Parts: sequence; structure tokens; C-alpha cells
Amino acid sequence: MESIDLIAAKVRVCKLCDLSKGRNNAVPGEGVKSADLFIIGEAPGKNEDLAGKPFIGMAGRFLDKYLSMAGIERSDTFITNAVKCRPPNNRKPFGSEIEACRPYLLGQLTAVEPKLVLCLGTSACTSLGIEYKHLSDIRGRRLDVDFYGVKVKVFATFHPSFPMRFKTKRDTFLEDLKKVKIILG
Repeated sequence: MESIDLIAAKVRVCKLCDLSKGRNNAVPGEGVKSADLFIIGEAPGKNEDLAGKPFIGMAGRFLDKYLSMAGIERSDTFITNAVKCRPPNNRKPFGSEIEACRPYLLGQLTAVEPKLVLCLGTSACTSLGIEYKHLSDIRGRRLDVDFYGVKVKVFATFHPSFPMRFKTKRDTFLEDLKKVKIILG
């Protein structure tokens, strides 16, 4: 098993897909190396690409606020993305890009061994190979997932950019995060 630090070093020099050509910095993820909660987002945005750190832009600040409101401190988590480099114009990552980053995600999950994985949005769910038609089919529920032989408990909800834009979804997002807190104990 590789360490989180070794995986991060590999991510920073990765050239497995074309996203590496346009990045300023790869964003391997960060946080507690033995966190109970492992958070997966979609992809780095502009601020994340510039700094090499996940969820530091508007969506990250929104997420931090809602995690805190639910009784979860981001500083107690490990947080990463389905892909580690910013897609052009903040588009959704392609399946091939998610697939290229999947070994890094698997390595991180294996190293951290979290109690629960929080998937923020469709790309995060797809990165774990979860099959569903619409996010609403799995949102707000705990799932047992076998991710290439690694058994993980997963909870799916919106990417924070969704309730950030659509105020009517904020209460649902907060309720989902409160469920995550309850599952963690």
C-alpha cells in the first residue's frame, strides 16, 4: 500500500490524460491521513488549480460552512476530487479522465481507510463506479460499494455548487450533511 504522500507526489507529475497539459498544479487532495470521513468532489476549479489545494474557491467556502453547520469540521476530513487536474472552462470531467485518475483515488481510499466516503455530485459517484440513472436515485442514502476490492460505505449528495446556485436545495444539502454526521457517530 502506498502512502498518501507518495500518491500525492505521483499526482503532481501525472501525465496519464490530456488534463495535465493545461494545468498549473495538480490537486492531489489533503487532510487527515486516517480520517473517518473521506470527501470526493468533481474536479479542481480555477483557484484550486492555481494553489494546488482542493475546495478553496467559492464552492469550497460554501462546503466548509455547511459542513460546520452539520457539526463536521473539514480539518477532520480527507478531501479530494474525482480528477486531480482542472478541466478546461470548468467543464465536467470526461469518463476517460475519471478513469485515468481512478488508481490515485483507489490508492487514497486504501491508505486512509475511512469509515465513510461522502460523494459530492455525479462525477464523484461515477469515480467510484456507482451505477445510477439520476443522482436523485442515490442522493441522501448510505450505500455499500465494492471499489476494486475495497469495500467502502458511501453517502451521495449534491456537489456544493448546486445548492450554492439553487437556494431551494440548501436545506436538503444541510440535512444530507447532518445524516453524514449521524452515520459517523
